[in-house]
Amino acid sequence: MPLSLYVHLPWCVQKCPYCDFNSHTLETPPYAAYVDALLKDLEWELPSVWGRPLRSIFIGGGTPSLFPDEEIARLLSGIRARLPLITDPEITLEANPGTADQGHFNGYRQAGVNRLSIGVQSFSDTHLKQIGRIHNGDEAVDAVAMAEQAGFECINLDLMFGLPNQQPQQALDDLQQAATLGTTHLSWYQLTMESNTPFGHNPPSLPEDELIWEMQEAGQQWLQQSGFQQYEISAYARQGAQCQHNLNYWRFGDYLGIGAGAHAKITHVAEGTITRTARHRTPQHYLQSVGSEQVESSRQHLNREMLPLEFMMNRLRLLEPFSVRQFEERTGAAWSLVDSMVAAGVEQGLLEWQEDQLSTTALGKNFLNDLLALFQ
Repeated sequence: MPLSLYVHLPWCVQKCPYCDFNSHTLETPPYAAYVDALLKDLEWELPSVWGRPLRSIFIGGGTPSLFPDEEIARLLSGIRARLPLITDPEITLEANPGTADQGHFNGYRQAGVNRLSIGVQSFSDTHLKQIGRIHNGDEAVDAVAMAEQAGFECINLDLMFGLPNQQPQQALDDLQQAATLGTTHLSWYQLTMESNTPFGHNPPSLPEDELIWEMQEAGQQWLQQSGFQQYEISAYARQGAQCQHNLNYWRFGDYLGIGAGAHAKITHVAEGTITRTARHRTPQHYLQSVGSEQVESSRQHLNREMLPLEFMMNRLRLLEPFSVRQFEERTGAAWSLVDSMVAAGVEQGLLEWQEDQLSTTALGKNFLNDLLALFQ
């Protein structure tokens, strides 16, 4: 079973009004103390994965690019000292154009980070201001140039569509601008209103559903014609540039999670069960309780009967097909447990068989929530 590591660095300069991720503002975060806590957290988790190599590390946030490159280097060195890594593992760090720094980027690359994910969201100054971002379009372009100067060959850009008062051509302009910068991967997703955010309480003027649908259709067509293959609902990559960390999530692999609010999934093959855990979300609570069971805000044990539905809820986000054999190997369960649900998906045009491989149709891709509801 493949194993990945997610590391959460929770601080931001400013909380975006649409964001429901675990992020916190603090003028001077305790960088060194937090890295110490992360390594202590990892040590506490070692017995559950002893000897298993990491295939990927993803440092997310928050805004990881706030952290000095020396602390990121110390973090990665500490991880390597505690767990084996496969040859040439994917190591991603998230960056905000508003905190981009050439010296930091150089240091991240030298420390072993080989993939940078930059939260651009849009190149339009108007739209960036409307969604509360701290950078402008020129700074987004500069951040990509800094990443390339630092030696990053794998660069992801996060972009959103369905922004306040956005027109379809403006959404395409963002994609086209991103492609001209030499990026190898795009995460392109719709702005949504989450209930626990300022936008959720006081939503801006968003495009009508028909206009959003037009944006999505035009954008997906342009991306495909421009050499970006869609492999997940919101992920597009040039050949060979898929995010291995996220692929492991959706293929139902295992992952450790360290840091405030981080989640983990570990499979116990002999017992046929899975343990899911989550860390406390507030950095202060996390720092006070790290290295003990008190660091967990939740722990859930899933038995063999629950695994087939868990598998489907993850695997169907990917557009690549999978076989009955792959399902049974990852879950240890018989296909008969989901056969009727799959048949319903096929009947509704959301799923299709290609010889012995099951895949999501174009309709299922666009109505993913309806498809996943069949397995709940």
